[in-house]
Amino acid sequence: MKRFASLVAVLLLAASGAAIAQPAEQYIALPSYRVGPYAAGGSGFYGGIIDYFNLVNLSGGVNGVKISWEECETEYNPSRGVECYERLKTKNGGATLVEPLSTGVAYGILDRLAVDKIPMTMIGYGRSDAANGKVFPYVFPLITSYWNQAAAMIKYLGDKEGGMARLKGKKIVHLYHDSAFGKEPLPVLEALSKQYGFELIKIPVTPPGSEQQSQWLQIRQAKPDHVILWGWGSMNAVAIKTAQRNGFPREKILGVWWAGSEEDTVPTGDAAKGYSAMTFNTPGNYPVLDEIRKKLYDAGKGNMADASRIGSVYHMRGVSAAILWVEAIRTAQEKFGKGKRITGEQMRWGLENLNVDEARQKAIGAFGMLPVVKTSCDDHEGSGAVKVQQWDGKKWNAVTPNWIVGDKALTRQLLEESSAAYAAEKKITPACAK
Repeated sequence: MKRFASLVAVLLLAASGAAIAQPAEQYIALPSYRVGPYAAGGSGFYGGIIDYFNLVNLSGGVNGVKISWEECETEYNPSRGVECYERLKTKNGGATLVEPLSTGVAYGILDRLAVDKIPMTMIGYGRSDAANGKVFPYVFPLITSYWNQAAAMIKYLGDKEGGMARLKGKKIVHLYHDSAFGKEPLPVLEALSKQYGFELIKIPVTPPGSEQQSQWLQIRQAKPDHVILWGWGSMNAVAIKTAQRNGFPREKILGVWWAGSEEDTVPTGDAAKGYSAMTFNTPGNYPVLDEIRKKLYDAGKGNMADASRIGSVYHMRGVSAAILWVEAIRTAQEKFGKGKRITGEQMRWGLENLNVDEARQKAIGAFGMLPVVKTSCDDHEGSGAVKVQQWDGKKWNAVTPNWIVGDKALTRQLLEESSAAYAAEKKITPACAK
């Protein structure tokens, strides 16, 4: 009996040793949304993320460390998003990254991140001043922020007019989703309005934005030179169709990148043809997308039900997000140990020391799909570059061959002022995290 007990103990010890020898998975929390008025954006974005994770895992993970994740349905509701974050953060040994794809949810959990030591990315959305890593060490508005997008929008509109000086006396409407998301660019738009002398007309739309007749009546009466459509979800298609009914030219509408997907244009039919929107991806096909088609969807392992969405705007954004995260894991492993699961603190370091240059993009099969991203303690955004794309009735096409960067001196000044005020309010001593 003793010999049997000893044998069991040896086997248990061996099994324990085998378990220890296996690298732990890198767990990422995904408070996502796949139902409700914003389901198209969430399903495409998170579908792209998970497709890229599965692609990486098929090749053995990141230096042998596979990626794991868990979703929690938020329905794009801030309070549900906070609940999801609390539910997910301690699972599977603790989350090492969170991405809610919601400005409201991001604001709701922002103050908890440094305490929990879990970094949060905000890919093309969220609090723009969080690019200052000395004040927001665990927050990363990667690729480009709303402030830099707003600055680039005005630069693009100025170029269309024949130069920034020609914006003087023009009328620009900011038609926006009445939420933290819609209000985020206002400091930049207001500052540029004063600088260049154009009139900024602010018109809010109550979410989800299914009725906009009164807003477009205001626009028709104002006779603006341009309308910036800062919409999200079903609001966008309604705006495009209502503009057509009111005789407002689609060529004068420039959408935020969350108003520039196939889900925003296809339902509107001919009303969207010629409509333009911002983007931080270049439309087209890339080797990494072909790999996703071949290795995942052809094998019945794709995350989205509709394979035709591969390479669509939302899907490509999700793939881009996952690329940056995987590169952050890889970067952190270079410092803290290859083949090892990194902690949330180490993931934060990896995100702060990213350098996804053209050579690395080529190696991944995503050259030109997104701008070069290089982060630092001072710059948790890493780029700020954008493009403008136009809908031809069937697909998006880039109309700016090169990446556009707006007035970064202005956005940096606003960033410094806003983050300093936040630091004073929260009694934070700005410093680079070690």
